Amino acid sequence: MRLLTRAAAAAAALAPAFAHAAATAPSLPWWGWPILLFVTTFLMGIVAVVGGIGGGVLFVPIVGGFFPFHLDFVRSAGLLLALCGSLASGPGLLRSGLANLRLAMPLALTGSVGGIAGALIGLALPTRVVQVALGTTVLLIALLMWWTRHSRQESAHEADRWAIALGLYGRYHDPAVGHDVHWKVHRTGWGLVTFFGIGMVGGLFGLGAGWANVPTLTLLMGIPLKLALGTSGLAISIINTSAAWVYMNNGALLPILHVPSILGVMLGARVGVRMLKRISSATAHRIVIAALVVAGLRALTQGLGF
Repeated sequence: MRLLTRAAAAAAALAPAFAHAAATAPSLPWWGWPILLFVTTFLMGIVAVVGGIGGGVLFVPIVGGFFPFHLDFVRSAGLLLALCGSLASGPGLLRSGLANLRLAMPLALTGSVGGIAGALIGLALPTRVVQVALGTTVLLIALLMWWTRHSRQESAHEADRWAIALGLYGRYHDPAVGHDVHWKVHRTGWGLVTFFGIGMVGGLFGLGAGWANVPTLTLLMGIPLKLALGTSGLAISIINTSAAWVYMNNGALLPILHVPSILGVMLGARVGVRMLKRISSATAHRIVIAALVVAGLRALTQGLGF
C-alpha cells in the first residue's frame, strides 16, 4: 500500500511529462493521442479520488496545455470526466461509509445552480483570459491548502439549527485509525453559499466542483478530512451534470477527446477508492497540493504566452 501511495504522488508530476513528450513528437500518429489521453487520465483518476478534488481541476490545465485541442472542448471533457470518475467511485465510497449522501445533497443543489451560471459565462469569454484566470485560481487553491495543511477541524463543535433540521451529523469508521469518527456540521448557511460560488467557478473553467469542496467542508463546516474527501467526490457527480449540459448544448463534444479520457479516469477512480481507505489524511493532502501546483503553473504560463 505504501508503494501505491508513492505511485499516486508521482502521478501528478508524470502526467504532464507524458503529454509533453507526445506534444513535441512531430511524427505522433492520430491514434497516439487517444492512447496518451487514456494513460494520463488513468493517473489523474487515482489522484482525484484520493484528494477529493475531481479530475477536471487537473485535466483542464494539463490537457489544455499539452494536447492539441481547443480549450472549450477540454473544459467540456473536464466536467464529464470528473462526473464519470465520481460516479465510478461513488458506490464504493458510500458502502465504506467515507461519503454521506445526506450531507452531499443540499450542497450539490446550490452548487449545480452556480455551475450552470459559470458555464454560460465561460463560453462567452476569450480563451486566453480563461487560461490566465484558470492558472491563477488553481495556484491559489494549492496555496490555500498548503497554509491549512496542519489545520484540525475534527474537534468538538455544536451543530447549528440547519444541520440538525437536515440531519447533517453522524459517524463513520476510519480503517486507517481503527475506530469510529463522529462528525457534526456547523455554519451550514455559509457552506451553501460557498458551494454556489464553487459551482460557478467550476463551470466557468470546466474544473468540476472538487477544487474547493474539501477546504469548504473541513475548514468552514467542520467535517473530518477523510469524510470530506469521500463526500466531495459524491457531490461532484451531481454538480457537474448541470454544468456539462451547457457545454454539450453548445456543441463542445469531441469523441476522440472525451471517450479515452472518461474510460481512463473511471478505471483510475476505482484504484483511488481502494487507496483512500488506507491512505493517511496528511499524505492525501500532499498529493493534492503537488498536483495542483503542476497543473496551475502550466495553465498560467500558456495563457501568458510563455
